[in-house]
Amino acid sequence: MKKLLITGATGFLGGRAVRFFNEKYDIYAPSHSELDITDEKSVFTLFDSIKPDFVIHSAAISDVGMCEKEPEVSWKINVDGSRNIAAASARLRSKCLLCSSDQVYFGSSIKEAHKEDETVHPANIYGQEKKRAEEECLEANPSCIILRLSWMYDTAALHGKEHSDFFRTLVSRLRSSDALSYPIYDIRGITDVNEVIRNFDKSWELNGGIYNFGSPNDKNTYKTVYAMFSNLGLDTGKLEKNEEAFATNPRNISMCPKKLNDNGIVFSSTLEALIRNGENIF
Repeated sequence: MKKLLITGATGFLGGRAVRFFNEKYDIYAPSHSELDITDEKSVFTLFDSIKPDFVIHSAAISDVGMCEKEPEVSWKINVDGSRNIAAASARLRSKCLLCSSDQVYFGSSIKEAHKEDETVHPANIYGQEKKRAEEECLEANPSCIILRLSWMYDTAALHGKEHSDFFRTLVSRLRSSDALSYPIYDIRGITDVNEVIRNFDKSWELNGGIYNFGSPNDKNTYKTVYAMFSNLGLDTGKLEKNEEAFATNPRNISMCPKKLNDNGIVFSSTLEALIRNGENIF
């Protein structure tokens, strides 16, 4: 059985990856006490001990607010830690998937689905760190497969203490008397995390480089949810337009899937997946 090392295994994405791949690979999911990714020597020592065939690097500080407040801390993890994983993977020729983010596109003046080869100038610290991590990881290991992920959700919690997400918050509020407010000046992909993980397994044969890796979406968040409700026969009267968020600088961080599609990997559109998951819930 091939060996798969997963970092960030206690997180939203990493924990689900461990569960999904548990029977297919010999999984190594070190805790922080077992692996400090910011310590290059620690990373190299662990890699030499495990000798993984495959690596999924999902460990990160993804809280945008925390990155703004503590950039030195988040930089060490998001940039230095990622570079260490990439370099160790190169040393052992492990196939390595590195998780980046659609936040690298936040700040772009392009108002259409973004492509991997465009020049980006991220507007927030988290996006800047992810962009720098991409650059340093590809320099350390040109074979790295860097996946720009979008906003992810699941229909069920992995454990009791897990924070809620887009879909589960929507379901909870729909079952209450609360109105649901969504921005009209924000366009982005919203992706079923389970589809992300299934497509991880198809990604090992990709050439090194950057790939948009999530559901395409050409509607703002309000229109997306409205279309979902309409298709499922839900009460659209509960929906409200948030006309304040991003009003001064409308945001579009949706991603063009062409490069990934040309390599044989396809995601459902945001609306298709929401409707499919909604049919199983409502």
